[in-house]
Amino acid sequence: MNPKPFLLEMTGRSVAVKLKWGMEYRGFLVSVDSYMNLQLASCEEWISDKFAGNLGEVLIRCNNVLYIRGIEEEETEGGKRNQNDDAPSNNQMDINEKPFSNA
Repeated sequence: MNPKPFLLEMTGRSVAVKLKWGMEYRGFLVSVDSYMNLQLASCEEWISDKFAGNLGEVLIRCNNVLYIRGIEEEETEGGKRNQNDDAPSNNQMDINEKPFSNA
């Protein structure tokens, strides 16, 4: 799966961006550049599933991202998450996913 169409489709929506280091950032995906760096507005930081604070405007460098998923509006602003939020869904893509296999 090519990640660029997915990211362009998610632009203008609320997303959660999980970093390789464990923290998650939730906000409104404003833009994505050709390197797949992400710009989020109204961003919140979540560490170990606990709200850590409001950050506002954030730029996330592409090589730090583990995955991106679309979220419902009620999940932002300190809202509760479902237990299965870490399970893959149709609107989530692991950007480290290999589209082809040598098997």
